[in-house]
Amino acid sequence: MAYDEYLADRLRQQLAERHVTHEEKRMMGGLCFMVNDKMCLGVSGERLMVRTDPAHYARFLALPGAREMDFTGRPMKGFLFVEGEGIDDDDALGAWVQRCLDYNPLAPRSKRRKKAAAA
Repeated sequence: MAYDEYLADRLRQQLAERHVTHEEKRMMGGLCFMVNDKMCLGVSGERLMVRTDPAHYARFLALPGAREMDFTGRPMKGFLFVEGEGIDDDDALGAWVQRCLDYNPLAPRSKRRKKAAAA
């Protein structure tokens, strides 16, 4: 799936303004921004993907443009898609970026898969 390059550029600018070191990886059907080796946020199609504190999930889900993120038919707790008015202006986008950055130090690392030994 292609992703919105303009939204990706806006995220890069938001992260640069905050002096956040990050790595970009193609995954989850789009582009993910990794902070501290953890998925922090990303772009899928024209939507923002966010990883936020599951304790605030219901509150964040009620914000403009936010909806459950489900790739498998089951919502992923703590992950949301945000689109439309939720990311249209830089202040709204910046608020989501900050929520993700605030949660990032608390977010668990994903379990790395062991690479198969070379035959």
